[in-house]
Amino acid sequence: MSRVEEIEAAIEGLPTEEYWRILQWFRVREQRRWDEQMDADSLAGKLDFLFDEAESESARGLLREWPSEK
Repeated sequence: MSRVEEIEAAIEGLPTEEYWRILQWFRVREQRRWDEQMDADSLAGKLDFLFDEAESESARGLLREWPSEK
């Protein structure tokens, strides 16, 4: 049995409350990883095209408020 299979089996055997704790831990961890990746991509200039696109559309009057005012 691999480590992953052992972990899966252990998770399957958790009481509901402990399962939800693990699930929340994974969500927080994954969000942190996402934020770190976005920061790294931004610092590397990989997202600059989004700013360029927004500036171009703003200059052409194509942007609108979000969320839209009702």
